[in-house]
Amino acid sequence: MGSMQDTTTAGPDLEAALSAMRAGNAREARDLYLSMLEGGRADGLVLLGLAHACRLLGDEPGMVGAVDRLLAAEPRHTRGLLFKANYFAAKGDARSASAFYQRAVQTAPPAGELPADLVQDLRRAEEICVQYAVQYKDWLRSQLAARGFDPRRSSSRFAQSLQMVLGEKQVYVQQPKYYYFPELPQVQFYARELFPWLDEVEAATDAIRAELLEVMKVEGAFSPYVTGDANRPRKTQQGMLNNPDWSAFFLWKNGEVVAENAARCPETMRALRNAPLAVVPNRSPSVLFSMLRPGMHIPPHNGLVNTRLICHLPLIVPAGCTFRVGNDVRDWREGKAWAFDDTIEHEAWNNSRETRVILLFDIWRPELTDEERSLVVSLFEAIDAHSGTKPQWEI
Repeated sequence: MGSMQDTTTAGPDLEAALSAMRAGNAREARDLYLSMLEGGRADGLVLLGLAHACRLLGDEPGMVGAVDRLLAAEPRHTRGLLFKANYFAAKGDARSASAFYQRAVQTAPPAGELPADLVQDLRRAEEICVQYAVQYKDWLRSQLAARGFDPRRSSSRFAQSLQMVLGEKQVYVQQPKYYYFPELPQVQFYARELFPWLDEVEAATDAIRAELLEVMKVEGAFSPYVTGDANRPRKTQQGMLNNPDWSAFFLWKNGEVVAENAARCPETMRALRNAPLAVVPNRSPSVLFSMLRPGMHIPPHNGLVNTRLICHLPLIVPAGCTFRVGNDVRDWREGKAWAFDDTIEHEAWNNSRETRVILLFDIWRPELTDEERSLVVSLFEAIDAHSGTKPQWEI
C-alpha cells in the first residue's frame, strides 16, 4: 500500500523539493531528492518524487530506477504501481501496463483509507484494465478466426480453453468427497454420442413420465433427497438437510432395488436395462425421480466418487430451470439426456413457478476397464466388511 507516500513526515528538504516541483524547477527538485537519498532517506515520498522529477526532465533511466527501487521496497505501493503502469502505457506496452494497473487495483487499501485523488486514479485504472481486456480478447479472437477457428464448428475443448485463457471461465476439476481414482479425464458434460444406449432411455420418456405422474399423485411418495444419519456427525448440507424442496422417489437406493417403488414403475426399470449402472453393494447405483420445487436452488456441491457419472433424463422441466457443472451452464430439455461428472462442482436452479422433475441414475465411467470396476467394488466391500455397518452415502 502507499503508506509511506501519504503519511511520512515531510521535513525541510522534502518541502524544498516539493516547492521546486510546484515552481516548475524539476532539475532543482531532482537534485534535492538525490541529496536526500545520499543522506539515507529512501522512503516512498522521496523515491516517487524523484521519479516525477526525472520524468519531467526526460531522464527515463533515472525515472525507472527510482520507481523500481520504490517497488522493490514496497511491492504494494499504490502510487508506485500506478506510476509504472502509466510509464508502460505511454510506451504503448498495453500488456505490461495492464499488469501494473491490475496489481494496483487488487492490492490497494479500501477507498475510505485513501486520499480522493488516489481513489480517482484507481477508478481510472479499473476502466483502463477493462478496455485492455476487451482489446486483447478481440485481437486474439480475430487472429484465431483468420487461422480458421470458428467456435460453432471447431474443437469445443479448445474453445473452452480459450475462454479460460481470457478469464471468461474458471477451471474446475474433480474433487470427490470420498474416493478418487487417478488419471481419469476432467470432463464436465460428456459427449452424448458416447452413450448410444441412452437412445432407449430417451425413447421411453413419455412412458417414464406417465409413471412419474402416477407417483406424484400419492401423498408423501417423495422424501428429502438429503437426510441425516444418527451414527454420524450432523451436517447442514447448506440448508438441504431434510429439506423437502429437493426431494426424491427412489427405484434403486445405494445399490439396492426399492422393490415396492420399482414395481410401480416397470417402464422406467425396463428403459434402464441396458444402462451400465455402477453396481457397488451398499453404495450405488441410485435411480430416482429428483424433484426440485419452484424457486429453489441446490447449492454448489461435489459428489462422492469419480468412478461413476450421473445421468439426467428431464421429465417435467418448465422454463427457467438451469444446471451448472463446473463452468458449463445448461438448461434441461424434456426427453434429452446427458451424463456428467458430479465430482466437479455443480448446482441447480428452478427459477420457475412450477415443479421440476428429472430421472437421475449413475453409471460406470466409460474409461474404467472391467478389471478396474471389479477392483473398485472389492475395495468398497472390504471397507464395509471392516466396519460391519452400512456406510453413510449422501451427496
